Amino acid sequence: MKIVVTGASGNVGTAVVRALSADERVETITGIARRAPEWDVPKLRWVTTDLGADDPDALDGVISGADAVIHLAWLFQPARDPLVTWRTNVLGSLRVFESVARNAVPALVHASSVGAYSPGPKDRRVDESWPAHGWPDAAYTREKAYLERALDAFEARHPQVRVVRMRPAFLFQRASASQQRRLFAGPLLPNKLVRPGLIPVVPDLPGLRMQALHTDDAAEAYRLAVLGDARGAFNLAADPVVDAGLLAELLGARVVRLPTWPVRAAVVAAWRLHLSPAAPGLFDAVLHMPLMDSTRAHSELGWTPRHDAADVLAEFLAGLRDGAGLPTPPLAPEIPGGRVGELRTGVGSRP
Repeated sequence: MKIVVTGASGNVGTAVVRALSADERVETITGIARRAPEWDVPKLRWVTTDLGADDPDALDGVISGADAVIHLAWLFQPARDPLVTWRTNVLGSLRVFESVARNAVPALVHASSVGAYSPGPKDRRVDESWPAHGWPDAAYTREKAYLERALDAFEARHPQVRVVRMRPAFLFQRASASQQRRLFAGPLLPNKLVRPGLIPVVPDLPGLRMQALHTDDAAEAYRLAVLGDARGAFNLAADPVVDAGLLAELLGARVVRLPTWPVRAAVVAAWRLHLSPAAPGLFDAVLHMPLMDSTRAHSELGWTPRHDAADVLAEFLAGLRDGAGLPTPPLAPEIPGGRVGELRTGVGSRP
């Protein structure tokens, strides 16, 4: 098979490319990235293009002849300029979908998210039939939900294309630690602070229950989906559910029950002062996302995560302390200029 992977240099993309490269049924992998990485694996060739640019001919030239497209590309920042993320994430995705149809690619595997779901329960798990309208006050969840509707229309117009929607929980690996610190915590978080015993308390907030998954386990689900005959949406998550108690155990801290408002006020203040790149709407979305049931992925894909959520977070926290990364632009341990360079971007104001 000849497979095209957009966003191949990122957290999920590098793991998906590794998984595909190890499968003998995969002949070639074309990795699309905005900036050329130094990282490489067998069977992979890099193509640099910006999905947010209005150049369908360039995209067609890459996708033509593919047996499948795995669409992972996503721009989390600049959160302070949602028009930029909309252009790349939504308009860029629509260009990918249209190119898949024009070039008669048989299969499209799209990276959706738990963030696409409407607010849901924290005391039970929902399957893939739960409404996917997102949380309205966060760009990330709005964009993921919009693309769910776009895929509904795409499937109706192009029933010959096998469409798979992956809806994973929060994805972590050691190599993503530096990137995710830059995207969500910002330049003022000292890496060594996340060492057990240095954070005294973890707030137990209403709704602070979420799910995590190792990026390699998500990549395995993508591999199974693209090489099989699955269609439709698949929830992907590992046990146990992540709550304040689990975080406190990992950090050697104690749990303190708090209402949401003082923590949210701190998030809002950090955002307005350009101390954090994470918008308050994303904090709200996390507290309202439902817990997911992954039964369909187990039964139809034959997928089972190899890492439990506690181990995933422990690996990520160790990577954060060590400043871990990979030699790709998104996953680089440090951007040019270091943390001063991050501050110069306006902390969420520029990509």
